[in-house]
Amino acid sequence: MIDLTAAERRVLEQLATHRTLAEIGEHLYVSRNTVKTHTVSIYRKLVVSGRSEAVERAVELGLLDSGQVPSNRAATSAG
Repeated sequence: MIDLTAAERRVLEQLATHRTLAEIGEHLYVSRNTVKTHTVSIYRKLVVSGRSEAVERAVELGLLDSGQVPSNRAATSAG
């Protein structure tokens, strides 16, 4: 089981969107740097190297519902 903090889970949900890290920060009322720190930690814990890969892995692990991932995001990550 992957042990993500509550803050990392909130950021992970936002990584499934098309928002930039700065926009995610604005949405969550934290700085872009905080979002970046959580993102790096998420990548490390999921053993991935990028955003699309993190979203795919999170869906595989049941951390994200595939319904949370926009369909064009899924198509992008397949390529």
